[in-house]
Amino acid sequence: MRVLAAGDHFVAPALFDEALRSELGDGHDLDVGHLTAGWPAEPFGPVGAEGSRVEEASGTEDELVAALEGRRVCLTQMAPFTARVFDACPELGMVAVCRGGPVNVDLDAADRAGVAVAQAPGRNAAAAAEFAVGMMLAALRRIPLADAELRAGRWRGDFYEYSEAGLELDGATVGLVGYGAIGRIVARVLRAFGATVLVADPYTDAETARTDGVELVELAELLPRSGVVSLHARLTDETRGIIDADAIARMPDGAVLVNTARGGLMDYEVLPEALRSGRLGGLALDVYDVEPPPDDWPLHAAPNVVATPHLAGATRQTAHRAARIAAGEVARFVRGEALAHPANATGKEVGS
Repeated sequence: MRVLAAGDHFVAPALFDEALRSELGDGHDLDVGHLTAGWPAEPFGPVGAEGSRVEEASGTEDELVAALEGRRVCLTQMAPFTARVFDACPELGMVAVCRGGPVNVDLDAADRAGVAVAQAPGRNAAAAAEFAVGMMLAALRRIPLADAELRAGRWRGDFYEYSEAGLELDGATVGLVGYGAIGRIVARVLRAFGATVLVADPYTDAETARTDGVELVELAELLPRSGVVSLHARLTDETRGIIDADAIARMPDGAVLVNTARGGLMDYEVLPEALRSGRLGGLALDVYDVEPPPDDWPLHAAPNVVATPHLAGATRQTAHRAARIAAGEVARFVRGEALAHPANATGKEVGS
C-alpha cells in the first residue's frame, strides 16, 4: 500500500512512518512517502480558494497534490486538504489527521470524493491541561514578571507587600468554560490544589460532573463566582466571542482570565482596558485572534499579562501520541474495521 506521511517539524513524517509500521506489523507491503511542511517555523493559516478554504493549515495545495500521486492513504497534522486536493487525487481513500479537530480538511469535499477522514481527540490533552494550570499559577503569582525584574537587576521586595502579593489556587473558585478531555484533567489537578471547580459546558451531564467532583452551572452563573476563568471550549459558531465585554463585566474585580484554547473564543479589543481598570487582575494567553500578534499589539504594554506563542500542546509525548493515534486509524482502515475517531460521514461508514 502506498502511503504519504505529510508531517511537519513537530509531528515529523518519520514519527508517522514508525508508528504505522508498528501498528500494522509484518506482512504489509508499505511504500511510505514523506512530505514536511514548514510549521511551526512558519505560522499556520488558511489555505485554498473561497468556498473550500481550510483553516490552520501548513504547506501548499500544489506540493500536497504532487506528493499524493498514486497514494491511497495520508497521515498528517496540518496538510491542506481542500476540494482542489481531493479532486486532483482520485486514488486517495483515507486521511488520518492527528489533531483533535481536522480544521485543515474540507470534510464536505472529502465526503463527495468518498474519502474517509479520521481525527485524534485527546492527543494533547495532558500537555494542554498541564500548561493551562501553569499559566494560572504564572498569572496568579506573577512569576514571569518577577523573573524579568530580577534578571534586569531589580529585587522587587515590594511584591511581598499585601497590595502586591499574589493569590493561591488553594481555596480559589475556578471556572472552566468547556469540559472535554483537557478540561477534565485541569479540573482534577485544580481539585488536588484545593480549588473549587465550576464547569460550564452544554455537552456535559450532571452525573459526569458529580463523579468528577465539579459543579455544573450555566456560564452566567460561572462568571461572577469565579476568581479564575479558564477557557477549554472548541471554537464553533456558538462559542465564538463568548468572552466579550459583557462577560468580563460579570466577573469579579481582579479576576484572572486564561485562554489556552482558541483565540476566537474572546474579544481581544476589550482586554487592555479591562486590565488597566482592574476589572481583570491578570490575563494569561497562549492563543490569539491574530497569530502572531503584531508589533503594535496593545497587550504588549498592558499590565499583568502572561503571553506565550501557542505552546500548550508542545510536548514530545504529544507528538508521539498523535502519530500513534493516526496510525491506529490507518491500521483499522487497512483491515476494514470501523474507525475509532471518524470525522466525516464516509469515515463513519468504514467497516460497516
